[in-house]
Amino acid sequence: MLIISALGWAAAAYSLFHLPAIGEPVELLLLLAFLFVCEFYPMPFPKGSSSLSFPVVYLTYLIFGLEITVMLHFISVLLAALINRRPARIVFFNPAQFVLSLLVAHFAYSGVAVLDAATLWPVFVSFLIFICTYYTVNNGIVDFVLLIRPEKYPLTVWAAKTRGELFSFTISLIYGFLLHFLGSQARREADIFSYFFFLSPLIFLSILSSVIIRLRADKQRLKALFNFSSELNKAIPVKRWETDIQQLIGQIVSYEECFLFLTDEKDGWRLAFANGSFQLPEDRYKELDALQQLQQTTVFNKPDWMYAPLSQYFEETVQTAVYAPLTLDSESVGCLIMTKTRTKGFSGEDVQSIATIANQLAIFLKTQLLFSEKEQRMLLEERNRIAQDIHDGIAQTLAGAIMKLDTAAKKISSRPADARQLVISSNDVLRDGLKEVRNSIYALRPMPTEELGLHAAIERKIEEFARNGPGGPAISFSVRGAQQQLSLLTEKVIFSVIQESIQNSLKHANATKIDVLLRYQREEIFLKIKDNGIGFSLYEAMTKAMKEPHYGIIQMNESAAKIGAALQISNSGETGTEIIMRIPKMGLEGAEAVD
Repeated sequence: MLIISALGWAAAAYSLFHLPAIGEPVELLLLLAFLFVCEFYPMPFPKGSSSLSFPVVYLTYLIFGLEITVMLHFISVLLAALINRRPARIVFFNPAQFVLSLLVAHFAYSGVAVLDAATLWPVFVSFLIFICTYYTVNNGIVDFVLLIRPEKYPLTVWAAKTRGELFSFTISLIYGFLLHFLGSQARREADIFSYFFFLSPLIFLSILSSVIIRLRADKQRLKALFNFSSELNKAIPVKRWETDIQQLIGQIVSYEECFLFLTDEKDGWRLAFANGSFQLPEDRYKELDALQQLQQTTVFNKPDWMYAPLSQYFEETVQTAVYAPLTLDSESVGCLIMTKTRTKGFSGEDVQSIATIANQLAIFLKTQLLFSEKEQRMLLEERNRIAQDIHDGIAQTLAGAIMKLDTAAKKISSRPADARQLVISSNDVLRDGLKEVRNSIYALRPMPTEELGLHAAIERKIEEFARNGPGGPAISFSVRGAQQQLSLLTEKVIFSVIQESIQNSLKHANATKIDVLLRYQREEIFLKIKDNGIGFSLYEAMTKAMKEPHYGIIQMNESAAKIGAALQISNSGETGTEIIMRIPKMGLEGAEAVD
């Protein structure tokens, strides 16, 4: 960049000292204004931008010659860079780059001999050589500089840049052909009004295309941010979310290195993910407390990079870094850091997007913490329930059996018949107790959904029903909508409701058909189990469920309530029984509790 900048500025200085006399200053100022507008409103794309200034440059070249064209182009590019507050390297490089491209195009154009000036074809050929040389050299310089720099220059970025340059080249080519064609048809010499009306559409197109492309880029950025927020919500019940989130961040902001540090009172600091080199040993992570001093998203460029927290542990090639603290309710939960190897590598829009990402991550982590606490609370409640069931069930059964056996031992010599009856009664009680123990052990086993996944577990259970009851009702299972990631608790509740509903239908409904529908919708998960049996009394079923310890209607309602779902049961002797469960988003994204 330094060599190109020096050569370009030297050529501009040479042109300045060899300027010819200016006879039409008004026309010159008009062309300078048009050039400045085209350079001030370029078409942005990754790693640069492309302007529609070439037709104005070429027209100026034909009218005023090389030196004046060099100075006008140099001044317009320099002013646009200064007003946009571009980095110093860009302020020096961009004008030099365009000047060198113009000089090479001039030498190529001058070497072409116009064989027959009476026709337009030689003129068109000369113009084609000029424009092709100009664009080739200009883009060749940019590509060469981007390739030798430490910052990555992937093929996708080059393709996006080339598409923008091809659009600019096409517009310039059309304008150049029109210029020569209309010039050959003109009967009088062109004046300032001719230039104005000829170039005005180009200026409007330059402004319009720049605005449209910027709006499109903003739209894509907002869409990516919305997608990021949606994917974060889906990742709440997921334990390993770091890799997916890192990929989503890359779709919003272009970076070279990215680090996410998280902290909590229990475990302290940890590195959630790293795309780059961070050389601080884990046993010295206490130094990361320096990140808590940041109150807002901060950009550190090369001059003040040494004052950035922990800058000594990043690569020496880093020139720019954005530190975005993750704070919620004045509580720091982490920090997101992105770096680049060029000064002022992040635009204002990039910094705003990084701050938005950090805010979304802070809310996401806080929500995960709340659901984790909910999981622990539900686990404790489940343990208490199991303990209560053991106390009220098997413990009472065993205590009763022991008392009877003690009494039998006392009566065995004096009243053997009574003792024998007590032993038989105790044996029956112990058998019932053993059954309860087996049921409890079965209930504590991992759910099939944990081993197979929800859909596979449901299909296997339906196959099991079919094997155990040949000649029974036809059971169908269908899924609609795009499958979504659910928490383990939600999958367990869905599976249990389906299993219990089918069992009840097989035992009591005398149905010939059972249909199970699981539909993934935008706002909820919809589950429907319907049979064509004889129906049942809901009141009697609930009364029976309160007396029996097995999984019944009451337990189905309680499980549905744990995930915020609504359970609806309707039955009729004519149409059968229909069970519907609606699980809202916050339910299906709940904690991975064990019920």
